[in-house]
Amino acid sequence: MTQFSADGPGRDVGPDRDDPATANPERITLELGHVTLHALAWGPVGGPVVVCLHGFPDSAWTWRHLGPELAAAGHRVIAPFTRGYSPSEMPADNDFHVAALAYDAIGVHHAVGAGADAVLIGHDWGAMTANAVAHRDDNPFAAVVSMSVPPVPAVRRSLSGGIDGARTLGRQALMSWYIAFNQLPWLPERVLHRLIPLLWRRWRLNTGAGARPDHRLDVDHALAALPTFAHRTAALGYYRALRRPRTHPRYAALRNDWLGEPRCPTLYLHGADDGCMQSRLADRVREVLPAGSAAAVVAGAGHFLHLDRPDEVNGRIRAFVTSDARGQGVAPDRPAS
Repeated sequence: MTQFSADGPGRDVGPDRDDPATANPERITLELGHVTLHALAWGPVGGPVVVCLHGFPDSAWTWRHLGPELAAAGHRVIAPFTRGYSPSEMPADNDFHVAALAYDAIGVHHAVGAGADAVLIGHDWGAMTANAVAHRDDNPFAAVVSMSVPPVPAVRRSLSGGIDGARTLGRQALMSWYIAFNQLPWLPERVLHRLIPLLWRRWRLNTGAGARPDHRLDVDHALAALPTFAHRTAALGYYRALRRPRTHPRYAALRNDWLGEPRCPTLYLHGADDGCMQSRLADRVREVLPAGSAAAVVAGAGHFLHLDRPDEVNGRIRAFVTSDARGQGVAPDRPAS
């Protein structure tokens, strides 16, 4: 049986030092049965649950701006360090496929006793996970917010446009060089301390004077979540699992969900200047979203749009999460083609 327990405030690498509102999120432990996850939490225990999933190379601290804002609206925000990221447990099955991540997300819903009004939010790998959960008929979340990685059917449509699609594919292949690099044995683990800062420099927009603290704090968080060779292998395992033909039997029923279209109300957000996944890949995302959904390309934001433009992104998410009519009033910055 799954259990939920609170451990109190954490004392490892912390949030923005200049933002007292985010200084002391709760630290909680999520016993999912098959794996133990640790998480940051904000907001009242009895509030509607919002689960936030980070990506690579990142950590749960990426939600340090969104968490307090949704908590102020009465939500209980849970941001786990996903499997293999310290201080969460290394899974005994050593499976890092999207199916396993989706299974964990559903497990978090059950572990915290979330209701039918719970919302799942994901960025990067968290977005792939959220997209997969959104495809399931037994999805326990009422709505999903995904950022920076469009649903696969939308990507396929964006790449199907003849010469323009071929050019988009070629450009994306160059931008995704790190995925091929991460398939190599041993070497990526040994240089990850250099790869992570490089990716942050290339992916996060330099927002100029008066902006929030730069990417160095987030690099520190990401490195702190991958303190050992085993943790680094786990994080890289997310990429390597894409080439594996099978998953652990526990996750077999979820294996192909990440390839499908969302079936619940979804808000999709993408940074206009994303250096990881070009925003052109999101041009046709509205075509694959169900009723009650919305999509927007956020100007002046890179891959980590929730950090580059926190006020705008948090506002869009809060409006979507708290709206009875999902997506109403959330207009795109650039129309879908």
